Amino acid sequence: MTAWKPIVLIAVMLTVSGPVLADRHTPTLPKAKMAKNGMYAQEWLYKSALNLQEDLTTTQRQGKRLVILWEQPDCLYCQPMYEINLRIPRLVDKIKNNFNVIKLNILGDRKIFDLDGKALTEMEFAGKYEIRYTPTLQFLPESLAKAAGKVGKDLDVFRPEGYFKPFHFYFLFHYVQSKGYESQPNFQRWLGAIGLDMQAKNIKYDLWVDALPLDLPNEY
Repeated sequence: MTAWKPIVLIAVMLTVSGPVLADRHTPTLPKAKMAKNGMYAQEWLYKSALNLQEDLTTTQRQGKRLVILWEQPDCLYCQPMYEINLRIPRLVDKIKNNFNVIKLNILGDRKIFDLDGKALTEMEFAGKYEIRYTPTLQFLPESLAKAAGKVGKDLDVFRPEGYFKPFHFYFLFHYVQSKGYESQPNFQRWLGAIGLDMQAKNIKYDLWVDALPLDLPNEY
């Protein structure tokens, strides 16, 4: 009896821990619903009063970073972002724990108070900052002081445009969270160094699958 008990225990542990780990790194969260305005609804997005001065100040106090997610109704490349990327628990936790995400409509008419205090519609704001594609992630500076005097693309610390597979999408956020842009302004070069580090640690990853690596280190 004592000879086979440890084997059974290990089998049970593998049975239990395997799916749990996979659930954290694959699209297992419920699908987002399409709202009446033709855009996906995501409950955990930051509830902004559309005053960016207040939003940036609040976000800084929380120890997070502020990012604007630009979309539009019936956005073709927003669909996989919601149906794949934003259904992966570890990826969503990464964003929720470190960022406040404001969703804006590139064609919208809601009034926004910009960082300079001026009121603009969403469409006017998009034009001012040269937002031309959806989805676009507009990562803003850490504070009002660092944003002062900057306009257009010069304001952003990082701006990825279009759809990215989960691996790249995850590391877009890690790039800003870790301030990787300060030492390496080229995201692809920075990510290449991450890839070399993971290879040195014998961590397998695939840039093109709809999931994150199961053994993605906690340091990321």
